[in-house]
Amino acid sequence: MSDVIRLSAADLAAELAAGQISSVEATRAHLDRIAAVDGDVHAFLHVSDHALEVAADIDRRRAAGEQLGELAGVPLAIKDVLVTTDMPSTSGSKILEGFRSPYDATPVARSRGAGLVPLGKTNMDEFAMGSSTEHSAYGPTHNPWDLDRIPGGSGGGSAAAVAAFEAPLALGSDTGGSIRQPAHVTGTVGVKPTYGGVSRYGSIALASSLDQVGPVARTVLDAALLHDVIGGHDPHDATSLTDAWPSFAAAAREGASGEVLKGLRVGVIRELPDSGFQAGVSASFRASLALLEAHGAEIVEISAPHFEYGVAAYYLILPAEASSNLAKFDSVRFGLRVDVPGGTVEDVMARSRDIGFGDEVKRRIILGTYALSAGYYDAYYGSAQKVRTLIQRDFDAAFAGVDVIATPTAPTTAFRLGEQLDDPLQMYLNDVTTIPVNLAGVPGISIPSGLAEEDGLPVGIQFIAPAREDARLYRVGAALEALLVDSWGGPLLDRAPTLRQAQGPEEGNL
Repeated sequence: MSDVIRLSAADLAAELAAGQISSVEATRAHLDRIAAVDGDVHAFLHVSDHALEVAADIDRRRAAGEQLGELAGVPLAIKDVLVTTDMPSTSGSKILEGFRSPYDATPVARSRGAGLVPLGKTNMDEFAMGSSTEHSAYGPTHNPWDLDRIPGGSGGGSAAAVAAFEAPLALGSDTGGSIRQPAHVTGTVGVKPTYGGVSRYGSIALASSLDQVGPVARTVLDAALLHDVIGGHDPHDATSLTDAWPSFAAAAREGASGEVLKGLRVGVIRELPDSGFQAGVSASFRASLALLEAHGAEIVEISAPHFEYGVAAYYLILPAEASSNLAKFDSVRFGLRVDVPGGTVEDVMARSRDIGFGDEVKRRIILGTYALSAGYYDAYYGSAQKVRTLIQRDFDAAFAGVDVIATPTAPTTAFRLGEQLDDPLQMYLNDVTTIPVNLAGVPGISIPSGLAEEDGLPVGIQFIAPAREDARLYRVGAALEALLVDSWGGPLLDRAPTLRQAQGPEEGNL
């Protein structure tokens, strides 16, 4: 496999800045990798026709002595939930097939401004509804560790692209775990920032009070570097925080020294029993806690009694907001239009939405509309919002005594494609540990913690911090990552049996 595509984003950026490689060479290497393996992985829905032109422009600007951002010239994959002017934006749905936006989403615009090179748009569950990428209208993405398994969802395309060395960095979105859960099953790093820390302007909305854009990467430092680019206040987004954020990359570099673990109080939730988790996931989690403790951290049992109700509350709040947000795709203002000869506007709307939306989207629209209907609003949606407040209070109480909270990122390793498609409830439970983070608006990070003994597939550990303390997550995540990589003798992705088979982009295999 080409050494260029194996480089971390930070190392690639350093080689670009030193003139040891050009952005055109780096971009071409990744495009070659996409051409070679994406027929099997299906991480991308659209590959940019302009990537090499953008890369050449970066090279010209660098040669002219222009001061460029640290990541200038580094290729980037973009989840298809973020609108772009030069590529289609479908959100994984037929109802938006071929749609071209007149503007870039703010995280995309900031990435372009920092000199990153967009490679293309990545696959996702339709309108970000799912935990496996099997609900994409354009077919599922496959996990690079085992092509018969899911890469997580809804942002499985971004995680798979990074794990398969098709891109060093990717943008994702996280409504209930859609960055962190794919990171868990692909051996990558995923961050859900504090709500409002990254602009949602131009992110096709699923649930506006839960959605958050964030970075996908292979290392904690890489995620931090991308977070520095896309974060910060945006006047186009009414929910955007006006905070002056510290450098997350500086926090990650500080954490890599390991000193931050001394005296760190790590909370472990008493109400989160091992019984609901695969044995290998629990074993990896306990091993990571032991490693933290051995290097000076204090493991503290905490109580979060309403944590277990997060899934139930989430699957009332999310569908309610989704049914409202998706109402605009009505064949008149946005989206697919299917003509009904002799029919009324209502007939055209109904037919267009029936054909344009997939089964999971329809299921959640129906559930959300019901939860918001007269006579049921207080019983369902109103009650779910009360539970949300209780979960927020649980976090507030916990953070009065600990610095971060640790959980397994997800209950199991990657399941097989098709295994849970007929069981929506089981699919929903994949997000049991990630959902409360979105309900509370606090930041969370997933980093690879090892391989499950049963199947040799990757698992992740999740750290949660108080709102606005994203930098704390990067310090802690980088500290544990350094210890784990040292114990493994190299990055976890180097141990992927499928990926080890690849000798070069030209061979067309994984």
